[in-house]
Amino acid sequence: MAAGIELDRLTKRFGGFTAVDALSFAAGSGTVLGFLGPNGAGKSTTMKMVTGFLPPTGGRALVCGFDVAADPTAVRRRLGYLPEGAPLYPDMTPAGLLEFAGAARGLSRAERKRAAAAAADRVQLGPVLGQRVETLSKGFKRRVGLALAILHDPAVLVLDEPTDGLDPNQKHEVRSLIGELSADKVIVLSTHILEEVEAVCTRVVLIAAGQKRFDGTPEELAARSPWHGAVRLRIAREGSDALEGDLAKLAGVQRVEEHSVDGTRELAVFPSRGEKGHGEKGRAVLAAEVDRAVRARGLSPLELSVERGRLDDVFRELTATGSRS
Repeated sequence: MAAGIELDRLTKRFGGFTAVDALSFAAGSGTVLGFLGPNGAGKSTTMKMVTGFLPPTGGRALVCGFDVAADPTAVRRRLGYLPEGAPLYPDMTPAGLLEFAGAARGLSRAERKRAAAAAADRVQLGPVLGQRVETLSKGFKRRVGLALAILHDPAVLVLDEPTDGLDPNQKHEVRSLIGELSADKVIVLSTHILEEVEAVCTRVVLIAAGQKRFDGTPEELAARSPWHGAVRLRIAREGSDALEGDLAKLAGVQRVEEHSVDGTRELAVFPSRGEKGHGEKGRAVLAAEVDRAVRARGLSPLELSVERGRLDDVFRELTATGSRS
């Protein structure tokens, strides 16, 4: 079966400016693909080509095996799109909007009633179905947008900055919905928010200046951070003078850094690349060895944790001019 979405050297130029440069990737059902990059990287331009709003200059985009440029109607039947800041008719109700969209898609009255009810139920719109859209919170407006995008039960769902401008509670609600919807769909989530990647994505494609810089899992992205697998230790200052040297002698340790905190010492123990700390088991082993070294000095850790990796560091590295994956 064809991948839910496939980009094959997709390219978009505006005059002499190349916004998207020979971009290729594919994703199948059950994937939440975080399409990541800084502002101006070409994310929205790519999504507009995938959804048929912009024609490509070169290459092609396929949705469920159908070429977006050659067969846009077949693509739109299989694709749902929530653009950034999706416009909604403020004087309509969610129920009215859903039926209107169903009619625009050519559904019979009975079909669109069933589809509207199913979409509203899936995104939990029940309490506000009869309210005017202009009276709804941002969180519920996003739910309305999602309901419109999934009304026809598409195999591929493209979401452009779906949580932008929402408060933490609203972000959690929308992310939970994305997780639920991903069971039987390909979801492409275009964002520049790194926490989004960690919260909901199973895969990441990162672009900068229109070019692909990374394609892999969020765990693989985090593993590129110098902090990946580092053990952070906070301890009372008294009696800990020699501890840094003990930790530096542990097998597989690259270096130890001190970050002073009032009344305590905070140490970061960095594993050598390819050594302890890389892999779940390795990280646990290094943490245990650090704990033993501390207690061998007659001390007790006030805090001890293992860093997963700092995505902001990796993001800056990969999006720097001239960087490549």
